[in-house]
Amino acid sequence: MKIPGPDHPITIAPAARPWRARFNGRVVADSAGALLLKEASYPPVIYFPRVDVTTDLLSRTERSTHCPYKGDATYFTLSVDGQIAPNVIWSYETPFPAMEAITGHLAFYADRVDIYEVDDEVR
Repeated sequence: MKIPGPDHPITIAPAARPWRARFNGRVVADSAGALLLKEASYPPVIYFPRVDVTTDLLSRTERSTHCPYKGDATYFTLSVDGQIAPNVIWSYETPFPAMEAITGHLAFYADRVDIYEVDDEVR
């Protein structure tokens, strides 16, 4: 386990505005309580509270990965109206203590699912 620091900073903060995730034309996540995780030089990642994701569209897979800063990630396949995106969602079910804020949250690969900030007028 590595601790985020000046050589590899990680910040987690509440998103300033609501966020959505859309796949195959359907909103699969909609949250006013999303978290914005910024890690070193990687693109920021939106973590949606699990309660704000349509989880009946997900199926857990056998894939797992390890991050020395966050812990072990589990993966999910997303299926919407016959369109399937394998391992497109991940979650740190029991993240390391420094990352405990993302417990109970899901993140989507932004190159495979449309993730966007919601304007007040759109809500």
